Amino acid sequence: MAIWLNEDSKIVVQGITGGEGTKHTRRMLASGAAVVAGTNPRKAGTDVDGVPVVATVAEAMSVYGANVSVVFVPPAFAKAAVIEAIDAGIELCVVITEGIPVHDSTAFWAHCIAKGNKTRIIGPNCPGIASPGVSNAGIIPADITTPGRIGLVSKSGTLTYQLMYELREFGFSTAVGIGGDPVIGTTHIDCLQAFQDDEGTDAIVMIGEIGGDAEERAADYIAEHITKPVVAYIAGFTAPVGKTMGHAGAIISGSAGTAQAKQDALEKVGVKVGKTPSETAKLMAEVMRSL
Repeated sequence: MAIWLNEDSKIVVQGITGGEGTKHTRRMLASGAAVVAGTNPRKAGTDVDGVPVVATVAEAMSVYGANVSVVFVPPAFAKAAVIEAIDAGIELCVVITEGIPVHDSTAFWAHCIAKGNKTRIIGPNCPGIASPGVSNAGIIPADITTPGRIGLVSKSGTLTYQLMYELREFGFSTAVGIGGDPVIGTTHIDCLQAFQDDEGTDAIVMIGEIGGDAEERAADYIAEHITKPVVAYIAGFTAPVGKTMGHAGAIISGSAGTAQAKQDALEKVGVKVGKTPSETAKLMAEVMRSL
């Protein structure tokens, strides 16, 4: 089994005719994902490698049965693209675009809530979501791991890939890159609960990073609601205080948001925390062998 992305997922790529949209559409198709349409109002009626281009998400849904959108639209137009997907009633909207102004992310998230919170937004500034052997929506490489029973939720794209590769012997039910921006549509907690409820997931890897208190809140949630084993890694132990490091949300101030504070909170509730990504993979391998 998998969470949110499964064998019934039919993908529409918003921005399919742009360089990134075209490239990653080809990669998703090569992985076996069902990409049924793309959108670009100015190029409707054409196709990209056989994938029909239509004017709107609503048309992709009504004509081709799309239920997942992947957004490769440039930052200036991303808010409008996500709002279009929400208004069309898409079930899952995966926002890959980096550099979306936080105000715009806040606006389309608020719009989603106002519309009844019927669309799950993943991202922005994320690698997407992959259910190995089933479907792949975004830019996560499809050939670095195998289907299995580990669930992964991560703020970092590259660390997502590394953990998937290092744990390929065991494989993954679903890997979710939630993005590292200050405002994101799906959180660690959302993923933790979905994996807890998924019969095809036996254990969970959680990757966090410095900045904010998302990991501390996740630790509190784990203590109350999660019974499956969780292993974690926190990026940023060597980051200087007060300096933004990579992701827009990765900034610390004093003792708030530090890697050590996050590690302490997680270990306090029984989560094993690796000092490096490779050590984290070894900890998870031990968990899987013990199940």
